Amino acid sequence: MIDEPLERLRAAARRTRELALNRAATGLSHEDADDDVGTIGTDGALGFDPFPLLGALHDNGVRAVVIGQVAGIMHGSTELTGDLDLLWDGVPAHAPALAAAFASVGARLADEAGRPVAIRPDSFLRPKVQFTAPGAGGDCCTPELPWGDHRVQDFLDRAITALGPDGLEVHYVSREDLILMRRALGRPKDLRRADELAALAPGRRS
Repeated sequence: MIDEPLERLRAAARRTRELALNRAATGLSHEDADDDVGTIGTDGALGFDPFPLLGALHDNGVRAVVIGQVAGIMHGSTELTGDLDLLWDGVPAHAPALAAAFASVGARLADEAGRPVAIRPDSFLRPKVQFTAPGAGGDCCTPELPWGDHRVQDFLDRAITALGPDGLEVHYVSREDLILMRRALGRPKDLRRADELAALAPGRRS
């Protein structure tokens, strides 16, 4: 078992690319994902590699927190994914660095209705913006996007930082908070993954 979170993610991304290597494109984006299978069944799995965008966020000094199944993988989940979801604090003064990071990797943005929006700071201030970047697409959210009755700012405050040997820092939501987010969403894949994460609690590993 791989114990280092970023190496765990690298290995999972490789497995995802291998799994999708000979698969024909379907035209399905992360927004079209099945509520049980998840984005591994979409075109996001084709060439999936979250590290270029994660590296761009780090290089631009952006403290964006990884949520969703990429965070689950960093905590030890065995389920693969084809998207990268992010949470940041929504502070306007931090938006220019976020826009610079996304622009540096040639990302494209869309609003919640799928309409294209420009990569500029104010585009990121909405509760959720969809993005497509080389290697990974997903959602970039602020605390204004609700997860049940939970205070999303607390998830940011409790986030964990993984440090790679090359100096890359990746912030990701805590296992406990990810379980809360999963149960608040309540889709079959979320409940299944929440149970898996709960079973990975210290002292419960097989």
